[in-house]
Amino acid sequence: MKKVELLAPAGDLERLKIAVIYGADAVYLGGEIFGLRAAAKNFNLEDLEEGVKFAHQRGVKVFVTTNIIPHNEDLEALPQYLREIEKVGVDGVIVSDPGTFAIIRETVPNVEVHISTQANNTNHSTVTFWHKLGAKRVVLARELSFDEIKEIRKHISNEIELEAFVHGAMCISYSGRCLLSNYMAGRDANRGECAHPCRWNYYLVEEKRPGEYMPIIEDEKGSYIMNSKDLCMIEYIPELIESGINSLKIEGRMKTTYYVATIIRAYRMAIDAYYDNPKEWKCLPEWLREIKKASHRDFTTGFYLDKPDHKEHIYGDKSYIRGYSFIGMIKAYDETTQIATVQQRNRFFSGDDIEIIGPSKEVIKMKIEKMWNEEGEEIEVAPHPKQIVKFKVKHKVEPYYILRRERAEEENEER
Repeated sequence: MKKVELLAPAGDLERLKIAVIYGADAVYLGGEIFGLRAAAKNFNLEDLEEGVKFAHQRGVKVFVTTNIIPHNEDLEALPQYLREIEKVGVDGVIVSDPGTFAIIRETVPNVEVHISTQANNTNHSTVTFWHKLGAKRVVLARELSFDEIKEIRKHISNEIELEAFVHGAMCISYSGRCLLSNYMAGRDANRGECAHPCRWNYYLVEEKRPGEYMPIIEDEKGSYIMNSKDLCMIEYIPELIESGINSLKIEGRMKTTYYVATIIRAYRMAIDAYYDNPKEWKCLPEWLREIKKASHRDFTTGFYLDKPDHKEHIYGDKSYIRGYSFIGMIKAYDETTQIATVQQRNRFFSGDDIEIIGPSKEVIKMKIEKMWNEEGEEIEVAPHPKQIVKFKVKHKVEPYYILRRERAEEENEER
Protein backbone atom coordinates (compact mmCIF):
# COMPACT_ATOMS: atom_id res chain seq x y z
CA MET A 1 0.00 0.00 0.00
CA LYS A 2 1.42 3.37 -1.02
CA LYS A 3 1.56 5.60 2.03
CA VAL A 4 -0.18 8.93 2.16
CA GLU A 5 2.23 11.86 2.11
CA LEU A 6 2.80 13.93 5.26
CA LEU A 7 3.43 17.48 4.05
CA ALA A 8 5.08 19.93 6.44
CA PRO A 9 5.48 23.72 6.47
CA ALA A 10 8.98 25.20 6.35
CA GLY A 11 9.26 28.89 7.20
CA ASP A 12 13.06 28.88 7.02
CA LEU A 13 16.02 26.53 6.59
CA GLU A 14 16.06 25.35 10.20
CA ARG A 15 12.37 24.48 10.12
CA LEU A 16 12.86 22.63 6.83
CA LYS A 17 15.54 20.48 8.43
CA ILE A 18 13.40 19.88 11.50
CA ALA A 19 10.42 18.86 9.37
CA VAL A 20 12.55 16.40 7.43
CA ILE A 21 14.19 14.92 10.53
CA TYR A 22 10.91 14.56 12.42
CA GLY A 23 9.19 12.59 9.68
CA ALA A 24 7.80 14.72 6.83
CA ASP A 25 7.62 13.13 3.39
CA ALA A 26 7.59 16.54 1.73
CA VAL A 27 7.86 20.20 2.73
CA TYR A 28 6.38 23.34 1.26
CA LEU A 29 8.03 26.73 1.52
CA GLY A 30 8.09 30.21 0.09
CA GLY A 31 10.83 31.94 -1.82
CA GLU A 32 11.49 35.63 -1.37
CA ILE A 33 8.71 36.48 -3.84
CA PHE A 34 5.37 35.07 -5.10
CA GLY A 35 4.35 33.33 -1.85
CA LEU A 36 1.41 34.08 0.44
CA ARG A 37 3.41 34.40 3.67
CA ALA A 38 5.46 37.58 3.26
CA ALA A 39 5.88 37.81 7.03
CA ALA A 40 7.69 34.46 7.17
CA LYS A 41 11.47 34.50 6.79
CA ASN A 42 11.22 32.49 3.57
CA PHE A 43 14.11 31.27 1.43
CA ASN A 44 16.70 33.03 -0.68
CA LEU A 45 18.23 30.93 -3.46
CA GLU A 46 21.25 29.95 -1.39
CA ASP A 47 19.12 28.62 1.47
CA LEU A 48 16.73 26.99 -0.98
CA GLU A 49 19.58 25.13 -2.64
CA GLU A 50 20.86 23.90 0.73
CA GLY A 51 17.35 22.95 1.81
CA VAL A 52 16.62 21.00 -1.37
CA LYS A 53 19.91 19.14 -1.06
CA PHE A 54 19.24 18.30 2.61
CA ALA A 55 15.72 17.06 1.82
CA HIS A 56 16.62 15.07 -1.28
CA GLN A 57 19.44 13.26 0.51
CA ARG A 58 16.76 11.94 2.87
CA GLY A 59 14.15 11.14 0.23
CA VAL A 60 11.96 14.18 0.97
CA LYS A 61 10.39 16.41 -1.69
CA VAL A 62 10.36 20.22 -1.72
CA PHE A 63 7.47 22.29 -3.09
CA VAL A 64 7.65 26.08 -3.52
CA THR A 65 4.67 28.42 -3.23
CA THR A 66 4.00 30.77 -6.13
CA ASN A 67 0.38 31.26 -5.15
CA ILE A 68 -0.16 35.00 -4.82
CA ILE A 69 -2.92 36.61 -6.87
CA PRO A 70 -0.54 38.72 -9.01
CA HIS A 71 -0.95 42.17 -10.49
CA ASN A 72 0.75 43.04 -13.77
CA GLU A 73 3.97 44.22 -12.15
CA ASP A 74 4.25 40.97 -10.19
CA LEU A 75 4.57 38.95 -13.38
CA GLU A 76 7.71 40.62 -14.72
CA ALA A 77 10.16 38.74 -12.49
CA LEU A 78 8.31 35.42 -12.59
CA PRO A 79 9.97 33.65 -15.58
CA GLN A 80 13.51 34.28 -14.31
CA TYR A 81 12.52 33.22 -10.78
CA LEU A 82 11.02 29.99 -12.13
CA ARG A 83 14.20 29.15 -14.04
CA GLU A 84 16.26 29.74 -10.91
CA ILE A 85 14.22 27.47 -8.66
CA GLU A 86 14.08 24.80 -11.38
CA LYS A 87 17.86 24.85 -11.52
CA VAL A 88 18.01 24.38 -7.74
CA GLY A 89 15.96 21.20 -8.16
CA VAL A 90 12.63 21.86 -6.46
CA ASP A 91 10.07 19.10 -6.97
CA GLY A 92 7.07 21.29 -7.70
CA VAL A 93 5.41 24.68 -7.44
CA ILE A 94 2.06 25.62 -5.89
CA VAL A 95 -0.05 28.07 -7.91
CA SER A 96 -3.53 29.59 -7.73
CA ASP A 97 -3.72 32.08 -10.63
CA PRO A 98 -4.41 30.82 -14.19
CA GLY A 99 -2.05 33.39 -15.71
CA THR A 100 0.75 32.30 -13.40
CA PHE A 101 -0.06 28.68 -14.25
CA ALA A 102 0.31 29.44 -17.97
CA ILE A 103 3.67 31.15 -17.45
CA ILE A 104 4.92 28.21 -15.39
CA ARG A 105 3.90 25.66 -18.01
CA GLU A 106 5.56 27.69 -20.75
CA THR A 107 8.74 28.60 -18.87
CA VAL A 108 9.50 25.42 -16.89
CA PRO A 109 7.31 22.69 -18.46
CA ASN A 110 9.09 19.89 -16.60
CA VAL A 111 8.34 21.28 -13.13
CA GLU A 112 5.41 19.65 -11.33
CA VAL A 113 2.49 22.04 -10.73
CA HIS A 114 0.10 21.89 -7.77
CA ILE A 115 -3.10 23.97 -7.70
CA SER A 116 -3.42 25.94 -4.45
CA THR A 117 -6.44 25.89 -2.16
CA GLN A 118 -6.67 29.59 -3.08
CA ALA A 119 -8.18 28.45 -6.40
CA ASN A 120 -11.34 27.28 -4.57
CA ASN A 121 -11.19 23.63 -5.60
CA THR A 122 -14.53 22.26 -4.41
CA ASN A 123 -15.70 19.82 -7.10
CA HIS A 124 -14.52 17.03 -9.41
CA SER A 125 -15.03 19.10 -12.56
CA THR A 126 -12.54 21.70 -11.33
CA VAL A 127 -10.01 19.01 -10.45
CA THR A 128 -10.37 17.41 -13.90
CA PHE A 129 -10.04 20.82 -15.56
CA TRP A 130 -6.67 21.44 -13.92
CA HIS A 131 -5.52 17.88 -14.61
CA LYS A 132 -6.21 18.27 -18.33
CA LEU A 133 -4.12 21.45 -18.35
CA GLY A 134 -1.19 19.57 -16.85
CA ALA A 135 -1.49 19.92 -13.07
CA LYS A 136 -0.11 17.04 -11.04
CA ARG A 137 -1.97 17.81 -7.81
CA VAL A 138 -4.94 19.85 -6.57
CA VAL A 139 -5.10 21.19 -3.02
CA LEU A 140 -8.73 20.91 -1.97
CA ALA A 141 -10.68 23.78 -0.46
CA ARG A 142 -11.03 23.60 3.31
CA GLU A 143 -14.82 23.75 2.93
CA LEU A 144 -15.25 20.06 1.98
CA SER A 145 -16.59 17.10 3.94
CA PHE A 146 -15.34 13.52 3.78
CA ASP A 147 -18.35 12.61 1.64
CA GLU A 148 -17.61 15.40 -0.83
CA ILE A 149 -13.94 14.38 -1.05
CA LYS A 150 -14.90 10.77 -1.74
CA GLU A 151 -17.25 11.96 -4.47
CA ILE A 152 -14.45 13.98 -6.06
CA ARG A 153 -12.07 11.02 -5.96
CA LYS A 154 -14.69 8.76 -7.54
CA HIS A 155 -15.05 11.02 -10.58
CA ILE A 156 -11.41 11.89 -11.33
CA SER A 157 -8.38 10.14 -12.78
CA ASN A 158 -6.14 8.19 -10.44
CA GLU A 159 -3.24 10.12 -11.97
CA ILE A 160 -4.25 13.39 -10.30
CA GLU A 161 -3.28 13.74 -6.65
CA LEU A 162 -5.46 15.33 -3.96
CA GLU A 163 -4.01 17.29 -1.06
CA ALA A 164 -5.91 18.61 1.95
CA PHE A 165 -5.17 20.58 5.11
CA VAL A 166 -5.49 18.42 8.22
CA HIS A 167 -4.00 20.56 10.98
CA GLY A 168 -3.47 24.20 11.86
CA ALA A 169 -5.09 27.61 11.72
CA MET A 170 -8.38 28.03 9.88
CA CYS A 171 -9.12 31.11 7.77
CA ILE A 172 -12.44 32.88 8.33
CA SER A 173 -12.74 33.52 4.59
CA TYR A 174 -13.63 31.04 1.90
CA SER A 175 -10.47 29.08 1.02
CA GLY A 176 -8.39 31.97 2.29
CA ARG A 177 -9.66 34.45 -0.31
CA CYS A 178 -9.93 37.44 2.02
CA LEU A 179 -10.18 41.20 1.41
CA LEU A 180 -10.59 42.21 5.05
CA SER A 181 -6.86 42.91 5.48
CA ASN A 182 -6.85 45.12 2.37
CA TYR A 183 -9.75 47.18 3.66
CA MET A 184 -8.66 47.56 7.29
CA ALA A 185 -4.88 47.65 7.06
CA GLY A 186 -4.03 48.30 3.43
CA ARG A 187 -2.20 44.96 3.28
CA ASP A 188 -3.15 42.55 0.49
CA ALA A 189 -3.78 39.06 1.88
CA ASN A 190 -3.72 37.64 -1.64
CA ARG A 191 -0.23 39.00 -2.22
CA GLY A 192 1.27 37.59 0.97
CA GLU A 193 0.77 40.48 3.41
CA CYS A 194 -2.27 39.49 5.50
CA ALA A 195 -2.56 41.44 8.78
CA HIS A 196 -4.91 38.74 10.22
CA PRO A 197 -7.71 41.14 11.20
CA CYS A 198 -9.97 38.12 11.78
CA ARG A 199 -8.08 37.67 15.08
CA TRP A 200 -8.69 41.25 16.22
CA ASN A 201 -11.05 42.41 18.93
CA TYR A 202 -14.41 43.79 17.70
CA TYR A 203 -17.54 45.44 19.03
CA LEU A 204 -20.81 44.97 17.15
CA VAL A 205 -22.84 48.18 16.86
CA GLU A 206 -26.26 48.09 15.17
CA GLU A 207 -27.24 51.68 14.58
CA LYS A 208 -30.17 51.60 12.15
CA ARG A 209 -32.02 48.43 13.15
CA PRO A 210 -32.96 48.68 16.81
CA GLY A 211 -34.08 45.40 18.28
CA GLU A 212 -32.04 43.20 15.89
CA TYR A 213 -29.11 41.58 17.65
CA MET A 214 -26.39 39.24 16.43
CA PRO A 215 -26.08 36.30 18.86
CA ILE A 216 -22.49 36.65 20.00
CA ILE A 217 -20.66 36.19 23.27
CA GLU A 218 -19.05 39.36 24.54
CA ASP A 219 -17.03 40.49 27.54
CA GLU A 220 -15.71 43.89 28.58
CA LYS A 221 -13.00 43.66 25.91
CA GLY A 222 -15.45 43.21 23.07
CA SER A 223 -15.79 40.05 20.99
CA TYR A 224 -13.54 38.07 18.67
CA ILE A 225 -16.43 37.23 16.35
CA MET A 226 -14.25 35.86 13.52
CA ASN A 227 -11.63 33.95 15.54
CA SER A 228 -11.75 30.31 14.45
CA LYS A 229 -10.51 27.32 16.39
CA ASP A 230 -7.55 25.37 14.99
CA LEU A 231 -8.08 22.35 12.75
CA CYS A 232 -6.93 19.00 14.19
CA MET A 233 -7.67 15.73 12.38
CA ILE A 234 -5.20 13.33 14.02
CA GLU A 235 -8.13 11.33 15.42
CA TYR A 236 -9.36 10.67 11.87
CA ILE A 237 -6.30 9.26 10.09
CA PRO A 238 -8.21 6.25 8.62
CA GLU A 239 -11.01 8.47 7.29
CA LEU A 240 -8.49 10.88 5.73
CA ILE A 241 -6.58 8.12 3.97
CA GLU A 242 -9.65 6.15 2.89
CA SER A 243 -11.35 9.25 1.46
CA GLY A 244 -8.79 9.30 -1.36
CA ILE A 245 -6.53 12.13 -0.17
CA ASN A 246 -2.91 11.61 -1.24
CA SER A 247 -1.22 14.29 0.86
CA LEU A 248 -2.03 15.42 4.41
CA LYS A 249 -0.97 19.03 4.80
CA ILE A 250 0.04 20.74 8.04
CA GLU A 251 -0.54 24.51 8.10
CA GLY A 252 2.08 26.78 9.65
CA ARG A 253 4.89 28.39 7.65
CA MET A 254 4.94 31.16 10.27
CA LYS A 255 4.94 28.73 13.21
CA THR A 256 8.02 27.93 15.31
CA THR A 257 10.63 25.22 14.99
CA TYR A 258 9.17 23.60 18.09
CA TYR A 259 5.67 23.60 16.60
CA VAL A 260 6.88 21.91 13.41
CA ALA A 261 8.80 19.23 15.33
CA THR A 262 5.95 18.46 17.71
CA ILE A 263 3.12 18.32 15.18
CA ILE A 264 5.02 16.42 12.48
CA ARG A 265 6.30 13.91 15.05
CA ALA A 266 2.76 13.18 16.32
CA TYR A 267 1.21 12.81 12.87
CA ARG A 268 4.12 10.65 11.71
CA MET A 269 3.48 8.20 14.55
CA ALA A 270 -0.25 8.16 13.89
CA ILE A 271 0.13 7.58 10.14
CA ASP A 272 2.75 4.85 10.58
CA ALA A 273 0.56 3.11 13.16
CA TYR A 274 -2.31 3.03 10.67
CA TYR A 275 -0.22 1.33 8.00
CA ASP A 276 1.17 -1.14 10.52
CA ASN A 277 -2.34 -2.31 11.40
CA PRO A 278 -5.22 -0.48 9.64
CA LYS A 279 -8.02 -2.58 11.12
CA GLU A 280 -6.92 -2.11 14.72
CA TRP A 281 -5.89 1.54 14.47
CA LYS A 282 -7.00 3.92 17.18
CA CYS A 283 -5.81 7.38 18.15
CA LEU A 284 -3.56 7.04 21.17
CA PRO A 285 -4.04 9.62 23.94
CA GLU A 286 -0.32 10.44 23.94
CA TRP A 287 -0.50 11.71 20.35
CA LEU A 288 -3.14 14.24 21.31
CA ARG A 289 -1.21 15.16 24.45
CA GLU A 290 1.87 15.80 22.34
CA ILE A 291 -0.02 18.01 19.89
CA LYS A 292 -1.44 20.04 22.77
CA LYS A 293 2.10 20.72 24.03
CA ALA A 294 2.60 22.94 20.97
CA SER A 295 1.05 26.40 20.83
CA HIS A 296 -2.56 26.07 19.71
CA ARG A 297 -6.13 27.28 19.98
CA ASP A 298 -8.93 24.91 20.92
CA PHE A 299 -9.46 22.31 18.22
CA THR A 300 -12.12 21.74 15.57
CA THR A 301 -12.67 19.22 12.77
CA GLY A 302 -13.57 22.05 10.39
CA PHE A 303 -15.87 20.95 7.54
CA TYR A 304 -14.80 17.29 7.44
CA LEU A 305 -17.67 15.91 9.52
CA ASP A 306 -20.30 18.60 9.08
CA LYS A 307 -20.59 22.30 8.40
CA PRO A 308 -19.16 24.27 11.35
CA ASP A 309 -21.47 26.13 13.69
CA HIS A 310 -20.95 28.72 16.44
CA LYS A 311 -19.03 26.19 18.53
CA GLU A 312 -16.12 26.22 16.06
CA HIS A 313 -15.16 29.79 16.96
CA ILE A 314 -13.54 31.36 20.01
CA TYR A 315 -15.60 34.45 20.73
CA GLY A 316 -14.05 35.58 24.00
CA ASP A 317 -10.31 35.33 23.39
CA LYS A 318 -7.68 35.54 20.64
CA SER A 319 -4.82 33.96 22.59
CA TYR A 320 -3.03 30.71 21.96
CA ILE A 321 -2.76 27.96 24.58
CA ARG A 322 0.92 27.65 25.43
CA GLY A 323 1.48 24.98 28.05
CA TYR A 324 5.14 24.35 27.24
CA SER A 325 8.17 26.45 26.36
CA PHE A 326 10.74 25.52 23.72
CA ILE A 327 13.93 26.01 25.73
CA GLY A 328 16.69 24.58 23.56
CA MET A 329 17.99 22.33 20.83
CA ILE A 330 20.69 19.68 21.02
CA LYS A 331 23.75 20.64 18.98
CA ALA A 332 26.07 17.76 19.97
CA TYR A 333 26.31 14.81 22.37
CA ASP A 334 29.34 13.01 23.83
CA GLU A 335 28.35 9.40 24.57
CA THR A 336 31.44 8.86 26.75
CA THR A 337 30.81 11.74 29.14
CA GLN A 338 27.03 11.90 28.50
CA ILE A 339 27.40 15.67 28.11
CA ALA A 340 24.94 17.37 25.75
CA THR A 341 25.71 20.67 24.07
CA VAL A 342 22.54 22.74 23.87
CA GLN A 343 21.63 25.97 22.10
CA GLN A 344 19.25 27.97 24.29
CA ARG A 345 15.94 29.21 22.80
CA ASN A 346 14.12 30.38 25.95
CA ARG A 347 15.40 30.94 29.48
CA PHE A 348 15.83 27.93 31.72
CA PHE A 349 17.51 27.12 35.04
CA SER A 350 19.61 24.50 36.74
CA GLY A 351 17.14 22.31 38.61
CA ASP A 352 14.41 22.57 35.96
CA ASP A 353 12.41 19.46 35.08
CA ILE A 354 12.48 19.19 31.30
CA GLU A 355 11.43 16.91 28.45
CA ILE A 356 13.46 16.01 25.36
CA ILE A 357 11.85 14.84 22.14
CA GLY A 358 13.41 13.47 18.99
CA PRO A 359 12.05 11.77 15.86
CA SER A 360 11.05 8.65 17.80
CA LYS A 361 8.25 7.56 20.14
CA GLU A 362 10.07 8.05 23.43
CA VAL A 363 9.86 11.27 25.43
CA ILE A 364 12.87 11.72 27.71
CA LYS A 365 12.02 13.26 31.09
CA MET A 366 14.84 14.51 33.30
CA LYS A 367 16.04 17.19 35.71
CA ILE A 368 18.96 19.47 34.89
CA GLU A 369 21.27 18.82 37.83
CA LYS A 370 24.17 21.07 36.83
CA MET A 371 25.04 23.07 33.73
CA TRP A 372 28.02 24.91 32.36
CA ASN A 373 28.66 27.68 29.84
CA GLU A 374 31.07 27.44 26.89
CA GLU A 375 33.99 28.38 29.15
CA GLY A 376 33.24 25.45 31.46
CA GLU A 377 31.96 27.67 34.29
CA GLU A 378 28.99 26.35 36.25
CA ILE A 379 25.90 28.53 35.80
CA GLU A 380 22.45 28.62 37.38
CA VAL A 381 20.53 30.08 34.47
CA ALA A 382 20.74 30.29 30.65
CA PRO A 383 19.14 33.68 29.92
CA HIS A 384 20.72 34.70 26.62
CA PRO A 385 19.19 33.93 23.20
CA LYS A 386 21.02 31.06 21.46
CA GLN A 387 23.46 30.78 24.38
CA ILE A 388 25.51 27.56 24.30
CA VAL A 389 25.29 25.51 27.51
CA LYS A 390 26.23 21.98 28.52
CA PHE A 391 24.74 19.49 30.96
CA LYS A 392 24.53 15.74 31.48
CA VAL A 393 21.84 13.71 29.70
CA LYS A 394 21.88 10.01 30.56
CA HIS A 395 19.86 8.98 27.50
CA LYS A 396 21.55 9.13 24.11
CA VAL A 397 20.41 12.22 22.19
CA GLU A 398 21.28 13.60 18.78
CA PRO A 399 21.51 16.98 17.04
CA TYR A 400 18.10 18.60 16.42
CA TYR A 401 16.47 16.97 19.43
CA ILE A 402 14.16 19.49 21.10
CA LEU A 403 14.14 20.51 24.78
CA ARG A 404 11.00 21.85 26.45
CA ARG A 405 9.67 22.56 29.92
CA GLU A 406 6.19 23.05 31.28
CA ARG A 407 5.29 26.70 31.67
CA ALA A 408 4.64 27.99 35.17
CA GLU A 409 1.11 29.19 35.93
CA GLU A 410 2.11 32.85 35.88
CA GLU A 411 3.54 32.41 32.38
CA ASN A 412 0.09 31.48 31.13
CA GLU A 413 -1.78 34.49 32.47
CA GLU A 414 -2.02 35.81 28.90
CA ARG A 415 -4.46 32.99 28.25
